[in-house]
Amino acid sequence: MQQTKSQVRARILAARRASTPASRAAEAAALTRHLLAWIPSGATVCAYVPVGTEPGSRGLLDELVLRDVTVLLPVAREDPVEGPRPLQWGRYRPDTLVAAPFGLQEPPPPHLPPEAMTDATVVLVPALAVDVRGARLGRGAGFYDRTLRLADPAAALIAVVRDEELVAQLPADPHDVPMTHAVTPERGVVAVDRPR
Repeated sequence: MQQTKSQVRARILAARRASTPASRAAEAAALTRHLLAWIPSGATVCAYVPVGTEPGSRGLLDELVLRDVTVLLPVAREDPVEGPRPLQWGRYRPDTLVAAPFGLQEPPPPHLPPEAMTDATVVLVPALAVDVRGARLGRGAGFYDRTLRLADPAAALIAVVRDEELVAQLPADPHDVPMTHAVTPERGVVAVDRPR
């Protein structure tokens, strides 16, 4: 019997908590190498600042900026009635991040509207898991699914995960936006068989 999203989330979060700081640092370094080899200089990339045990590192963001990549980071806000709004974006500049809701860090204002992501050729998406069909499991708030529909259809939507988090099949809902790629420490950037 297939697990529910909540069950899969709980299992993956427990595994991430059990990972060691040394293994997370090694994974982050590998992810950085793969993505720096894949993202061209001068590109515009939507990325994120990892929190807690999320895969990735701020070092990747700094390296991208050194390579003349425009890095846009998410600005997450909720409407008191309607809940999560589509993500706004802020341009990343090293050493300027400020504390934000949900325990995140974000660039200071001014912020760009959600449509700013249409300039991005690569969108790095935080994920708890992704399957070989591109179904992504996030934390369940819905910020990314509300926003990714605005991405350029030609953009690479890359779920950033640990090796064991690229799986055969995940539960998915019709509103979930599928990824085009995944990146893992061992496998690098791999295309997924996105449904047509």
